[in-house]
Amino acid sequence: MGPRAIIDIVSQPLPRLRLSLDFMPSPDPERPGLLIRDPYGFSDCMLLIPPQLVACLACFDGEQTELELRENLVRATGQIQIGDIERSLVESLSGAGFLEDEEFVRMRDERMREFAEAPVREASHAGSAYPDDAEEARAELSRFMQGAVPASQDSLIGIAAPHVSPFGGWESYRDAYATLGPAYAQRTFVLLGTSHYGEPDRFGLTRKPFVTPLGEAATDAALVDQLAAAAPDAVRMEDYCHAVEHSIEFQVLFLQHLFGANVRIVPILCGAFARSLRHGGNPEDDENIRRFFDALGEMRARESNLLWVLGVDMAHMGRRYGDSIAARAHAGEMLTVAERDRQRIDRINAADAAGFWSLVQEDQDPLKWCGSSPFYTFLKAVPNARGSLHRYQQWNIDEQSIVSFAGLSFRSSN
Repeated sequence: MGPRAIIDIVSQPLPRLRLSLDFMPSPDPERPGLLIRDPYGFSDCMLLIPPQLVACLACFDGEQTELELRENLVRATGQIQIGDIERSLVESLSGAGFLEDEEFVRMRDERMREFAEAPVREASHAGSAYPDDAEEARAELSRFMQGAVPASQDSLIGIAAPHVSPFGGWESYRDAYATLGPAYAQRTFVLLGTSHYGEPDRFGLTRKPFVTPLGEAATDAALVDQLAAAAPDAVRMEDYCHAVEHSIEFQVLFLQHLFGANVRIVPILCGAFARSLRHGGNPEDDENIRRFFDALGEMRARESNLLWVLGVDMAHMGRRYGDSIAARAHAGEMLTVAERDRQRIDRINAADAAGFWSLVQEDQDPLKWCGSSPFYTFLKAVPNARGSLHRYQQWNIDEQSIVSFAGLSFRSSN
């Protein structure tokens, strides 16, 4: 092999580091660095990149080569012989499924196939966000619901609860679910959840029953199929995102705690309405989205036994979410965030879909409301809903970042 061939090999671009990964500082001061994990669950690995190598991750942009990586490693480590470090870094990233290469494609395709073929949607957050033992889960949920004050149940058609981890938002969960008395046990619950990882401007559906430590909730496959048939280009059937998404799983858990394991559900993940947010107009200007809204509205009119449950968080502020400020709940600039959150909540409670979306669109949503698409979907599908705010909260998800959320209920204005 001549010199030209050798140069061509080292000039090949390195694979791109996946943009969909989660990056966070190590929480362990004894082991500093950058933690990387895969929120999609294609890989179960978590890597800790030492501080001196973090800057070298920029070489994995799909354009820079092994030679450029070596140059960066020499500068970062002060060593000339960096072959072992280079090989370890590349192999670790690839083996974890963190690079856009053949290994990642294999992992992704296998994981998606496994979900498509699985008979049920298994609990993905049991043992982390809540106990994976049934009795322990029931005990924890009972503690969360203590002190619940039952509200008037006349004309109730829906609730909105957080999807933050239950231990962080339990008061808002409690106040939302306290409005659901025993009379609602036989309803079919239409669950509108934020799709954190799904395709923008699309809705993720699944026919699979949802399993938690409390048992198996039955998905109404007939209603799911009706939605898919009415707006096929708006949906992703057996959307893999259901396998890892928490926004619906937490609502299923609370419903099972109240009404028993075999509650009936229609689980719908709502992708971000990115086109409208970036370019203006309303989400339903997209014909596919409009058809899905229409299909939901027709289902509401046709099925008298539905009750709507939204799994939604609101603002995401602070360092974790790309802001320069260190956010503290209900303090400093977060007081202004609370005022702006409440303006949006007022529009939701007034069933003012256009007014709500106009507030979200301002400056392309600097509050970063991840629940905006489920809220808007609900307002378009159930235009006669009038809301009541039971509790508003901000919670420090870490020392420099907050998430806001609320407990709401909705009644019919007719």
